Amino acid sequence: MILYIVRHGETDWNLAHRIQGRTDIELNDYGRHLAEETARGMEDIPIDIGYTSPLKRARETARIILGKRKTPLFDEPRIQEISFGSYEGLFSSGEDEKSRAFNLFFTDTKHYVPPGDGETIRQLYERTGNFLSEIISGEELKDKRILISTHGAAMTALLNRIKGNVSVEHFWKDEVPPNCSVTEVRIWNGKAEIIKEGMIFYKEKVKKWKTV
Repeated sequence: MILYIVRHGETDWNLAHRIQGRTDIELNDYGRHLAEETARGMEDIPIDIGYTSPLKRARETARIILGKRKTPLFDEPRIQEISFGSYEGLFSSGEDEKSRAFNLFFTDTKHYVPPGDGETIRQLYERTGNFLSEIISGEELKDKRILISTHGAAMTALLNRIKGNVSVEHFWKDEVPPNCSVTEVRIWNGKAEIIKEGMIFYKEKVKKWKTV
């Protein structure tokens, strides 16, 4: 089994450094361009099945990458983005108390506390981990190539688990995956191994998230 785990393309909220989480923001034109370039880079890869976060930005990214393939694509709530609750819609660069509290999510995850209607990093690890375990143990999937279209934090949780790191404190040890970056994972004898991490198929300089 081979997994191709991809983060969605750019949205206007990514560009403005607004906190998205579960807010259902679609791709912008640049985000579609990144997905189209990624599709071109992956066009010779046979993909048997796709799983996508139900949020528009991830689903559209998956559909662009799959292109004319007849690959079945399924919504999978367990790989949608972490919920930031009432923090969503704020600007991460803001000087207000809520923005400063949110920024601990990137700068000091050990002490990040979500709002009451938000989700903890532990909860994110649990649901993405359940999804990954189900995929790995799926006998009917053992010879398949699978596209997984997800989000920055959800993708990080998946990759951290594959690397054997489920630490909250060191959640961002390898930084936020860039938009439309692809990581190839091989599943063999019930074990997951990263083959290539952070593949980029577009020519633009990779943009990194900044909290300032």
